[in-house]
Amino acid sequence: MDRVTELPDELPDVSGDDYPWDDAFQDDALKRRRPGPTWDPGPRGRRVLLVVAGFVVCLSAALVWFSRPHVTAAPAPAVSVAAAPASPAILIVSVAGKVNRPGLVRLPAGSRVADAIDAAGGIVAGTDVTGLNLARKVVDGEMIAVGVPPPVGAAPAGAGPGSGLINLNTASVADLQKLPGIGEVLAQRIVEFRDGHGGFRAVTDLRQVEGIGDAKFAQLKDKVTV
Repeated sequence: MDRVTELPDELPDVSGDDYPWDDAFQDDALKRRRPGPTWDPGPRGRRVLLVVAGFVVCLSAALVWFSRPHVTAAPAPAVSVAAAPASPAILIVSVAGKVNRPGLVRLPAGSRVADAIDAAGGIVAGTDVTGLNLARKVVDGEMIAVGVPPPVGAAPAGAGPGSGLINLNTASVADLQKLPGIGEVLAQRIVEFRDGHGGFRAVTDLRQVEGIGDAKFAQLKDKVTV
């Protein structure tokens, strides 16, 4: 191996801070500082991104809206209303006394005392019917007595205003208040009982009205009819 025994005659001129390796260092530093490539979607791509962003915002707003708590009103308590019994389409009425064919007759709903008497063959000749209210509507199950004393506990059937009796099946609340001991409240109860049971079949049915006891019934039984 050769050995260096002396310096070369001429050395490179490296005056000041200028070193031959500076250029390499500077090139490497510039490469490190140079930004990398950037992605540009272009005008059309930006529009697509805006549409997607708007859709995401709308979807998020909808999810927030539908997930909000709702206040639901409590249901109203059910009220049980007892229905009044329907009136029968066919009425069965007993016609007694001075008629040609006494007994049970069948009448359509809305029939009157005169219709019941006709169905029983008509009134026997010479019978006084002054006290009968032939225009009164009959109720199912009642008895019509023609020209004979009424049964115990009942007044003459079809008695009209001329008899001085108040008909429980046709009287108004004001009419019922004309009876002794009957005020507005009790008169209303009588009407409600009549409507709920298809009418009074006998005067004794008054005992079933709330507020009418034995003493009050004794006051009323000779002043009312059905």
